[in-house]
Amino acid sequence: MKISKYPPKEDLKLRWEKVQTFMKEAGADACIASTNVNIYYLTGKIFAGYVYLPSEGEPIEFVQRPNSLEGERIIPIRKPEDIPALLSGKGYQLPSVFLLEADQITYNEYLRLEKALAPGTASNATPVLRKARMTKTPWEIEQLRISGTRHAEAYKSIPSLFRSGMRDIEFQYEIEWVMRQNGSLGIFRTFGHQMEIFMGSLLAGKNAATPSSYDFALGGGGMSACLPIGASGDIIEKGQSIMIDMAGNFTAYMTDMTRVYSYGTLPDKAYRAHEASIQMHNRLLETAKPGTECAEIYNWSLEMAEEAGFAANFMGTVQQAKFTGHGVGLEINEPPVLMGRSKDTLQPGMTIAFEPKFVLPDIGAVGIENTFLITENGIEKITVFEENIMKLE
Repeated sequence: MKISKYPPKEDLKLRWEKVQTFMKEAGADACIASTNVNIYYLTGKIFAGYVYLPSEGEPIEFVQRPNSLEGERIIPIRKPEDIPALLSGKGYQLPSVFLLEADQITYNEYLRLEKALAPGTASNATPVLRKARMTKTPWEIEQLRISGTRHAEAYKSIPSLFRSGMRDIEFQYEIEWVMRQNGSLGIFRTFGHQMEIFMGSLLAGKNAATPSSYDFALGGGGMSACLPIGASGDIIEKGQSIMIDMAGNFTAYMTDMTRVYSYGTLPDKAYRAHEASIQMHNRLLETAKPGTECAEIYNWSLEMAEEAGFAANFMGTVQQAKFTGHGVGLEINEPPVLMGRSKDTLQPGMTIAFEPKFVLPDIGAVGIENTFLITENGIEKITVFEENIMKLE
């Protein structure tokens, strides 16, 4: 397997067809995408402008920048108000119902596009596009496998990077550098305007119990009030766990993997809680298959945490996350979400991250996270690496 800069056209066609199927279900004639993630999903590249996908046929790329792009279906454009005339000039009938990324673009851009395509009626494209991206094409799965393999290779270097007396942020810098050397793109794309993070997080000792303002499984105080997540700058002490949760963005498609290291030996309860997380992963591998309800996975995770005696520590302490996993792909937090109120079921082609974790005050966080592919017959782990707590010294 190799990293491809651009997806093949046959793979792009599979994506268009998925989106078009869901567009028709929504009663839409066209979909207009202008955000980086969705432009990439539909065209295999990123540019400033708009992708116009009709309910039948191939998309048209209305490009503002760069001016170097060329192609049969690429049309230079100055402003969105030019789109209707350009469509008519290509023989397209203007849509009666069109979809815009209402959950992602600004209110002003939404109104501008809506007015430009009047008298057509606008509706929300975001659920349609996220639903299409929820199951991956063969090429996308290949890219995720590459990310998973390189993710594990980078984690192998972690023990050699640790030095006694290190601050948690210094350790994280070293890990980020190794990941970049191994090909990480260095960008952590998330869905949601209040979800900000760099390449991932490292949580050591008591900092792991600090609640997050973001909808992440665990928090950490961060280095600044402007980015309150992850490493806090504290010195790593003996008897603390170090949870490393860095994004495997070695291709456009991200894997999510968490592993735990210890500085010295941890108290016995840390190993018992960590083992409970491993057992949850084993149960997922044994039972998950197409048709499995996401809510069911969440519910039995809670039950297993209770049986292990760590319900009060599960997915946090003072602030407990109400999910145990999520979809991954172009963004780290794609659907489906493994939570109690989910109506989704697992389907072939989905890629999910499962992350049952525990926070033990003063010791730190324990538990693992892996990325899985849902296959026709079951589930496959694509982040394969040592899962026990690994001792640094």
